[in-house]
Amino acid sequence: MRTRPVLVYDGDCGFCTASADTVRRRLRPPCEVVAWQSADLGSLGVSQEQATYEALWVTPDGQVYGGAQAVAKLLLRTGGAWAVLGAVLTLPPMRWIAHAAYRIIAINRRRLPGGTPACAVPAERPPSTGRS
Repeated sequence: MRTRPVLVYDGDCGFCTASADTVRRRLRPPCEVVAWQSADLGSLGVSQEQATYEALWVTPDGQVYGGAQAVAKLLLRTGGAWAVLGAVLTLPPMRWIAHAAYRIIAINRRRLPGGTPACAVPAERPPSTGRS
């Protein structure tokens, strides 16, 4: 059984990889940060479709949060001032604004610094196995 949460990101996307590297280097969260391409998605309880659609936060007990809520959970877990920001991102109306901002960034990530055509996300949201 896992004892630490896992942040899953798209390792084929330059923008996502740069973001994950920044998280590791600057925030140093007490979690695993892993590209979905090298993760055992089945043991995490998520599908490849979910992992290609958005970043995922998987708790040790198997709860899955996606997109902006995954980022909020990461920030909460990091602690300090980051935890305050994470808490704010879980509350309406900031949660709704964060979700919209995340979707805009995700849809356009191929156009952002480090982005490539491989960064394109599916247009349809995959079925959810948990919260997102």
